[in-house]
Amino acid sequence: MNGQPAPSQCGAPALTSIPATRCFHCDLPIPDNGGFDLEIGGVQRPMCCLGCHAVARAIVAGGLEDFYRYRTEHPGKGQDIDPQSLREIEIYDNPDVQRSFVRIHGDQQYEASLILDGLVCAACAWLNEKCFEAIPGVLSAKVNYSTHRAQVTWDPSMVRLSEILKAVSRIGYRAYPYDPARAEGLLEEQRKRMLQRTGVAGILGMQVMMISIALYVGDWSGIESDFKHFMHWISFLLTSVVVIYCARPFFVGAWRDLSRWHAGMDVPVALGIAMAFAGSVWATVNGVGPVYYDSVVMFVFFLLVARYFELVARRKSSNVSESLVHTGPVVATCIRRDGCSIEEESIPALELSRGDHVLVRPGEPVPVDGRVLQGRSTVDESLLTGESHPTLKIAGDSVVGGSINVESPIVVEVQETGRDTVLSHIVQLVERAQAEKPRMLRLADRTAGFFVSGVLLLAACVGLYWWHVAPQSWLPVTVAVLVVTCPCALSLAAPTAFTAATSTLLRHGLVVTRAHTLETLSKATHFVFDKTGTLTRGNFRLKETIPLSNMPASVCTNVAGNLERYSEHPIARALAQLIEDSDREVVTDVRNFPGGGLRGVIGNKLYFLGTPRFVLEQTGLNLERARLAEWQSAASCLAVLSDEHAVHCVFVIEDTLRRGATTLIRTLKREGIGVSLFSGDHETAARRVGKELGIDDVQSGLKPEEKLECLKHLQVQGNVVAMVGDGVNDAPVLSGAQVSIAMGKGAQVAQASADLILLSEQLSNLVTGIRIAKKTLVIVRQNVAWAIGYNLLALPAAASGYIAPWMAAIGMSLSSLIVVTNASRLLARRTVGRES
Repeated sequence: MNGQPAPSQCGAPALTSIPATRCFHCDLPIPDNGGFDLEIGGVQRPMCCLGCHAVARAIVAGGLEDFYRYRTEHPGKGQDIDPQSLREIEIYDNPDVQRSFVRIHGDQQYEASLILDGLVCAACAWLNEKCFEAIPGVLSAKVNYSTHRAQVTWDPSMVRLSEILKAVSRIGYRAYPYDPARAEGLLEEQRKRMLQRTGVAGILGMQVMMISIALYVGDWSGIESDFKHFMHWISFLLTSVVVIYCARPFFVGAWRDLSRWHAGMDVPVALGIAMAFAGSVWATVNGVGPVYYDSVVMFVFFLLVARYFELVARRKSSNVSESLVHTGPVVATCIRRDGCSIEEESIPALELSRGDHVLVRPGEPVPVDGRVLQGRSTVDESLLTGESHPTLKIAGDSVVGGSINVESPIVVEVQETGRDTVLSHIVQLVERAQAEKPRMLRLADRTAGFFVSGVLLLAACVGLYWWHVAPQSWLPVTVAVLVVTCPCALSLAAPTAFTAATSTLLRHGLVVTRAHTLETLSKATHFVFDKTGTLTRGNFRLKETIPLSNMPASVCTNVAGNLERYSEHPIARALAQLIEDSDREVVTDVRNFPGGGLRGVIGNKLYFLGTPRFVLEQTGLNLERARLAEWQSAASCLAVLSDEHAVHCVFVIEDTLRRGATTLIRTLKREGIGVSLFSGDHETAARRVGKELGIDDVQSGLKPEEKLECLKHLQVQGNVVAMVGDGVNDAPVLSGAQVSIAMGKGAQVAQASADLILLSEQLSNLVTGIRIAKKTLVIVRQNVAWAIGYNLLALPAAASGYIAPWMAAIGMSLSSLIVVTNASRLLARRTVGRES
């Protein structure tokens, strides 16, 4: 039909016709080796890859085929807001579509990460927050200007996601559910547009400057008035293009802010450009008075250059955290068994489910969390844990989605998919941390908002003063006052530094989950460590089994193994793995006592298993102290098994120190930070570890509530306490510390609620984390001091007439660039303060 859409029935728009050589979904070329077909609208439509095929199939399956009827552009394109594009937003209300990006907390609380297009300053972020909060049914909203991301929580019974997105559209911004590819595409498109405007402003600005130099020389040596007037008109034409095209983002932003009765950063900039240009046009038309075309083109050019570099720096700051989202593969090789035959099938990774078997070839990322069934290979987990050396994985070992298989093919059984994977939880924690605002950032945002209003008032007063004192100078002085101020630097001072620091820490295997973490960690005066699984590796091995009754050692081991299946403690794994699946027995009335042990009924008999103190307190039995001390001196820890009548067995268990523990403790003490060891184990084992590491303050035999009391005692003494634990039995004391650090790997990461999570097993990485936190606070203070100092010096100078408009533009641009560049120092690839 000559490329025109076919007529549709019932008045509905027809599906857009696309050549068979291009993807129907994204309009990219179909590969030479062929693509994939999907029936849409009764016609087989070509798709370029499995990813597009999977997305299109989800849209059709969800009854959303009208998406292809009403779309005006292909995914990732288009900026104009019209009724059709607003209707497209309603697709995001479909539960099948939401499944990939919406997190559900109960029945009445949905949470999603959104990407915002159109933010140009921190004031825009503030305006969007207010817009979100004004929507009935929105429970909370946090906008991060550095990443252009919003974290929104809403009640689905009161408001739909499409209504939230439409509300943002009405104030002149675009919001989309966060998708890495789309976010990258929006930033790239924004960068190209800004680069084009900067290039045009630079080229035309040079022409205007050459004309201005000729006019300045003419004023000094003499020039005919007609020729001078002609040059003014040429400058006017060139400057008009710069103002209309290049400066358009400033005017659009200013109008958007003013229409909402809000003074954003673009308001004084747009006002300054408009006043200087209007005054120059008036002088050109009337042939009387000075013109400022050169100043107009220069500060438009310099402001665009500053925003361009700010955009590049912002993308660089978020690259590490964004790379986590890109880690997971789109396609997985699923192994299907049909009788004796085995078939390999490539399917979208999102369609994998628990129990599926996938083949991971060398060089491929592991698609989901799982367990190795066959094969032996090393796996690179550096992006997730910061560990530089690949880890050997054999049958039975767990692998984390997003890690890279290095050497040999392995077969993995799927255990967790989608939002339940470790990678997904890490991304959620990073998003939460970036969405929250530290105290310093909230203060800067409030200050910047008042600052812009104050600048507008000051500019009006300065303009009136110069109008009466020296009428010929009122315009350039007022423009200089409007342009020279830089609340943008004040707003950027904290978020750029915190975003850069978060990305750098993530590169070292440290996940910041709360906004206050860096600020509090930098001020920590005392570190408290748990022993088992924190300072020690937690890879326990049964060294000896000592029977103390007529019950055989094999029976004791069987009872202990069955009981420990119900415990998450690292010691429990050492005993639970001693029994085979065929030896498992039914255990009833199981009760855990954190930090002590557990009890349960096997064969109508109540058993107790745990620390000597726990078992003796529960049963009232006695154990010879001399023999107990002898066993404790030879073991990392002891586990005692008894029933209500007798102690049956003592398990002697050994553990090893975690790599980097010595370096960490030595560094903390050298920097004047106090160190304590709080352990639930017996005194001999705890003091042995304390002695090896050089820790003098060792508290042993503590229950979780006793650990918390000891921690509060440190806080009463004025200490800012950081608690480092394994996140399993240390929940009370972790929550009581000013900053909590959890050792996290595998499933523990998914359950962690600490302020900082150490993904790798290298405790020495905490040294890097502490120093980056301190450096971040130093850089934030430097940025704030520079922003305040610059404005305090620049404003009086501009109001006094010592700064020309073009000088004001340079000063403002350099001020923002200095802040962003200073924050970028946190992104240095070298490790901060790494110890040998």
